[in-house]
Amino acid sequence: MTATLFDHANRVAGSYLQPLLEAAAQRGVSAQALEQAAGLAAGTLEPLPEFLPADDYVRLLDIGAELADDPHFGLHVGQCVKLGTYTVYGLILLSCRDFGQVFEQTMRYEQLAHDLGRSSITVEDDIASYSWHSNYNSAHRHLVDSVFSGIRVFSNWLAGITLPANELRLTHDGGPPGLRDEYARVLGDMPVFGADVNAASFNAAMLTWPVPNADVSLYPVLQQHAEQLLQQRSASHPPAITQQVHAAIVANLSHGQVRLASIAEELKLSPRTLQRKLSEAGASFQQVLDQARFALAKDYLRRPELSLIDIAFLLGYQEQSAFNHAFKEWAGVNPGAYRNS
Repeated sequence: MTATLFDHANRVAGSYLQPLLEAAAQRGVSAQALEQAAGLAAGTLEPLPEFLPADDYVRLLDIGAELADDPHFGLHVGQCVKLGTYTVYGLILLSCRDFGQVFEQTMRYEQLAHDLGRSSITVEDDIASYSWHSNYNSAHRHLVDSVFSGIRVFSNWLAGITLPANELRLTHDGGPPGLRDEYARVLGDMPVFGADVNAASFNAAMLTWPVPNADVSLYPVLQQHAEQLLQQRSASHPPAITQQVHAAIVANLSHGQVRLASIAEELKLSPRTLQRKLSEAGASFQQVLDQARFALAKDYLRRPELSLIDIAFLLGYQEQSAFNHAFKEWAGVNPGAYRNS
C-alpha cells in the first residue's frame, strides 16, 4: 500500500506524466503495458489525461522501473523533462528575472503541476538550501530521483549553461550499491543517501543569477492566469495546511507579531494539532513564517515609498534591526543592499 499523507484527490497534471511515458518508451515499455501492469483502464494514459491521481503516478514510476529493468528509472524520467512538463507554472519560471524569483514562484505554483510534494528554501550565511518534502515515504526513490533530475535539467536550461553540481542529500538508500554511478552522471555529483531530508545546498549568490532570455513582460499576465487556476483549484481541493498557515500569517502580520497559538486559534486547531499537521507536511511554523515574511519583504522593498522601518512594522517586527538580521539570513545581503540592487 502506498504511504501517502494525503488522499486520492491529489493529482498530477497530464503534462507532468509525459516524461514518464517518454522514458518508458525509450526502454521499450509502451503506455499500454504500463496501464495493464498498473491495473488502469485501457486508454488511461494515451491520449494524455488532463489529470491523473497522484497515487497512480507514483505506482507507474515503480512499475516502469520494473518493466524497463532500469534501477535508475526515476533519474531518466527527470532527464525527459521539458518546458511544457510544468504547465503554466513552467512558463512563469521562464519569465522570472533571476533564480531567486524562480524559487519563489516554484513554492507558489508547484501545485499546478502536481501534488507529489512541496518545495521550500532557506538561506543561512552564504548557503542556500532547497528542500523537497515528498508526500510519499522514502521507499519510492524513483519519485525523488525524478524530481531532482528534472530540476537539474530544467535549471540548466533556464541558466543556458550546465550549473555547478549541488551538495545533494536524499532520504532513500540509493538503490543497489554497485549501480550508483548513474547518480553522479545525471546529477553531477554523488548524493549523500539516507539523509533526514531531500535537499540540495548551493552558494546563495546563485539566487541573484539572471535568467537569460527571460521575457519579464509576460510575468504579470502569466501570474494572473496562474492565480486564477489556484482559485479554481482551491474551490474543489482544500488547501494544504502550509498554505492555510501562510495565508493566515500574511493576513495578520501587519496587525502585530504572529504566534503559533494565534494562528492555530484562527484555523480552529489546537497549537499541538497545528504543529503535528505541519510536521506531517514536512514543514514547521517558523519555516512557513520565514517564507511568508521573506516573500512579502521582497515585494515591499520594490516599493520606494516604504521605508525599512515601515517594512519591519508590516512584517510584524518590533525593531528594524531584527528585520535586518532576518533578511540577511534569508537573502545573504541586508535589505538596503537588496533594494539598491
